Amino acid sequence: MKHYAPNEAIAAIATALGPSALAVIRTSGTDCINLVSRIFSRPKALLEADANSLVYGWIQNGNEKIDEVMLGVYRAPKSFTGEDMVEIFCHGGSSPVIAVYRLLLQNGFRGAEAGEFTFRAFINGKTDLTRAEAVKEIIDSKTDVSRSRACGRLAGSLYEELENIKKDILFALSALEADIEYPEDENAVAGAFNPASLTEARGKLASLISSWECEKLYQDGVRMVLCGRTNAGKSSLFNTLLKEERAIVSDIHGTTRDWIESRLSFGGIPVRLFDTAGLRETDDIVEQAGVERTMDLSSDADLILYLIDASEGASTEDERTVEKLKAGGKPLVIVRNKIDKAEVKDGLFKDTLQVYVSAKNGQGIDDLTETVKKLLFAGTHTERAQAGFGSLRQKQSADEALESLNHAISVPDLGLSPDAAVQDMEDALAFLGEITGEISPDDILENIFSRFCVGK
Repeated sequence: MKHYAPNEAIAAIATALGPSALAVIRTSGTDCINLVSRIFSRPKALLEADANSLVYGWIQNGNEKIDEVMLGVYRAPKSFTGEDMVEIFCHGGSSPVIAVYRLLLQNGFRGAEAGEFTFRAFINGKTDLTRAEAVKEIIDSKTDVSRSRACGRLAGSLYEELENIKKDILFALSALEADIEYPEDENAVAGAFNPASLTEARGKLASLISSWECEKLYQDGVRMVLCGRTNAGKSSLFNTLLKEERAIVSDIHGTTRDWIESRLSFGGIPVRLFDTAGLRETDDIVEQAGVERTMDLSSDADLILYLIDASEGASTEDERTVEKLKAGGKPLVIVRNKIDKAEVKDGLFKDTLQVYVSAKNGQGIDDLTETVKKLLFAGTHTERAQAGFGSLRQKQSADEALESLNHAISVPDLGLSPDAAVQDMEDALAFLGEITGEISPDDILENIFSRFCVGK
């Protein structure tokens, strides 16, 4: 890793610059405690501090006091990085934080690279790659569900599943190697190789791989567009879903001339929700432009909610528009709104998912949420209670491992020698090792940690 130099004393501002009660500056590396003591008002207290303790004092430049601080002292190997560490808790705000940080750089520290603290935790055996990547997932999480699933990986759920799969493979591998090496030895377990454990490993791995699309959905989220005729209640539903008055609501047709968007959690899935101009024939040039933008947004959407005024029923214009939108291949849900007024049954769109709601009083919103989730997950395997893969890198390595296992199991049918199965199983273990970091080419590590923020 050309950008990272382990053991060097490094420092980084770990919290956002701006007005706040407190800020954190992290340091780590050989001699970091001694280096901080040189700019601390109580050097002896810091140098003699126990591990996992706090020390009060001032950061100072000679006789000039810079800021009143608390120092968190961690001694190797019981620290996040596995090295000696000092975390400086100073007052928030750009001036004190930058002043302390600059003083560190002037006294033996270098600025940390992006992700360098987590990288050191990895190389010092404090974490594996699945947990390391989960750190960034938590930082980037957009909903409580995506955060919770990333926390599962940070707690080791994915690592443990992979370890169990590897044990199954190793059991089958050792039995097969015993058959090969000692075929006639009475003390050997001749004929002990049983593909059952290999088949079990393949099933577990296939289940993990099938969870990727669900995990990706929770991480990346979707673009969801509200569209429909004017006055169908799109802006009202937009406000209801957001639980705030973002869009102007009026009984006047054509109130919304352009689109607005906001982010929300839709049953735990991060959603960019778009409220759009009503679809209708109009001579108003501005409104025409809004209608065109609505159609453009719909073509780029991951899912479309088409609203119909349930008190009026669907029109031929609704029929034409829905068929046009469905021709674009995007998932679509018919939302019959305003059921608090009345519910006109027209018998249309029987081959399309439909939900009945009242944006005014919230009736049917839970049904809408569940319908949307099921539609988004359609085509993927059932969502797993336990978190699966958290990155495309992990999933791609698992695909390679699964291919190797499939080939190993088919070796007898292909008429190949048992040595071929041995090689396949060793390859599968190597690919799984890439996921956890037991086998970690520098280019993979650099790609992972360089995407972290500085100070993590």
